[in-house]
Amino acid sequence: EQPDGIYFQSIFRSEETNQNIKTKPAGYYYQGVWRALDGTRVLQFNTSTAVSQCLKGKVLHLYGDSTIRQWFEYLTESLPGLKKFDLKTPKQNGPFLALDPENNILVTFRCHGPPIRFGTMPANQARYIASELDSVIGGKDTVVVIGVWSHFSTFPIEVYIQRLLSIRRAVVRLLTKAPGTVVIIRTANPKALTRDKVLREIFKGVNVQLVDAWEMTIAHHLPHSLHP
Repeated sequence: EQPDGIYFQSIFRSEETNQNIKTKPAGYYYQGVWRALDGTRVLQFNTSTAVSQCLKGKVLHLYGDSTIRQWFEYLTESLPGLKKFDLKTPKQNGPFLALDPENNILVTFRCHGPPIRFGTMPANQARYIASELDSVIGGKDTVVVIGVWSHFSTFPIEVYIQRLLSIRRAVVRLLTKAPGTVVIIRTANPKALTRDKVLREIFKGVNVQLVDAWEMTIAHHLPHSLHP
């Protein structure tokens, strides 16, 4: 059964110290490689051939903001066989599509629906992630990646919560329909701590995998960046 809402209760008290706040690092970098402290095995794919073999036979759907668009750009730039189709769409918004026929790899990207803060978007391209997920067939060869946070930073937190709840319900529907589907959620960068906490709480208990961009960016030696 899906909840109608999620409520957050602050543990901060002005007259108390922060002794109630219990946090611990999620991982660390060693020789340039992220090592998670929760026992998650982190595999390395150091060549384009290794990446192509990992994605062979897969359909990869990317939904979100520019920090997810980076994934599409990285893959199309680093994998020689993955060719981007010219769909005559805006450079920032997409949608984008790339195909590697030899390895049977399909990669798509679509920006999340409003609010957005860059450029313009044709009204017929303003799609919401929840609606897009309902059209995904899914299955063991389908990977869905979602990253939504940056464009909501200037709006009340309630707007962000409602959007994530809508996406959560769509993810649950997809996993019910096609349990073998891999769903990955990218957390926020070190810019929106409250939104990062909200995202983690809302997707708690759902069979999704988190890419802990917050911790990975904080722990890295390079300066903080919106697009690390």
